[in-house]
Amino acid sequence: MPGPGIGSKGSAVDLPYDATCQTFALAALGAFCLGISKTGFPGLAILNVLIVAELFGAKNSVGVILPMLIVCDLLVYPLFRKHASWKQVWPLVPVTLVSVVAASFLLDRLDDQSARRVIGAIILFMLTIQLLREFKREFLEHLPDSRWFRWFSCVLIGVSTMLANAAGPVFSLYSLVHKMKKEDFLGVGARFFLLVNVFKIPFLGQLDLINPESLKLNLFLLPALLIGILAGGRLIQHVPQRLFEILLYGFSAIAGIRLLFF
Repeated sequence: MPGPGIGSKGSAVDLPYDATCQTFALAALGAFCLGISKTGFPGLAILNVLIVAELFGAKNSVGVILPMLIVCDLLVYPLFRKHASWKQVWPLVPVTLVSVVAASFLLDRLDDQSARRVIGAIILFMLTIQLLREFKREFLEHLPDSRWFRWFSCVLIGVSTMLANAAGPVFSLYSLVHKMKKEDFLGVGARFFLLVNVFKIPFLGQLDLINPESLKLNLFLLPALLIGILAGGRLIQHVPQRLFEILLYGFSAIAGIRLLFF
């Protein structure tokens, strides 16, 4: 389903009251998957990226998804604030925020078709990182935990989160090389992404990618998002993790290829 046209900056999300039930149902499914991804299956957020990009356009999807991410961050952060500390977050902040600002200028200059290709390329790149983490874990653990590696990771995080809201795998790779404990990974990630996502708001607002119409859509999708957050912890107990990961890798590859080439 093609998204709305792009103007000089962006375009407001068209949310007509006579939109088909299928459109609303698919958008709600995407929000539900995003909620699950925050508490049960992290990689499932890719499904939300693809659905929203298909329904409302690739550029608009960035603005639609961000407020939902912030709601998730605000709900998840209290669960993990006892782990790690802000002291572990600050070294990541300067380069990441500079990269977010730089990526916002790139996003301003992309038309919707170019944005689709960029998001598709980012999804495939993130999938590659995930596969490296799984099958070359010992190699990655021996990468040097240097200042240059931290800066490189922060640049990738800033660009991928601004252009596609898809920085999770890069942060996971950084934490693996940094040899973070699981508790520190959760605590640092909760703080870091809450800060970065809030920082992105004025830039996407300036590009008109967050606007009254997109916020109306967010309000409509909020129940599905909250249900997904509540369901994530329970679903993970009933779905074999390995089967889920295999399906997710396959779906991510299809999603990335579709956005990049079709």
